[in-house]
Amino acid sequence: MLYKFKSKGTGDLIMFQPNGRRVLEIIGKIEPDDSDSAAAKGIILPEQIAAAIAALTARVAKEEAEQKAALAEALAHNQSAPRFEAVSLRQRTLPFIEMLRRCEKAGHAVVWGV
Repeated sequence: MLYKFKSKGTGDLIMFQPNGRRVLEIIGKIEPDDSDSAAAKGIILPEQIAAAIAALTARVAKEEAEQKAALAEALAHNQSAPRFEAVSLRQRTLPFIEMLRRCEKAGHAVVWGV
């Protein structure tokens, strides 16, 4: 399944299901145990965009801090460096955050599944 995020103020943004679902969980639009049908469509209203951007940037910062701590811990114990995902959360969310910023500035909502 794909998530196709749309807005009047930007081009469409397409994410694979696991990545789109994670973004929606971070911004509080779905719960981790929700079924795929519950997350199949929705909307981020203009007044919700600032909170969504804040949630995403906070999660990115948290993930990066955890990775640095894990690396420092491994180095301190003379262990090999931990392996992280090849594509970071920052890289995955950057296009979505940019979309949200443009929509916030223009006053447009972001929708998916419609």
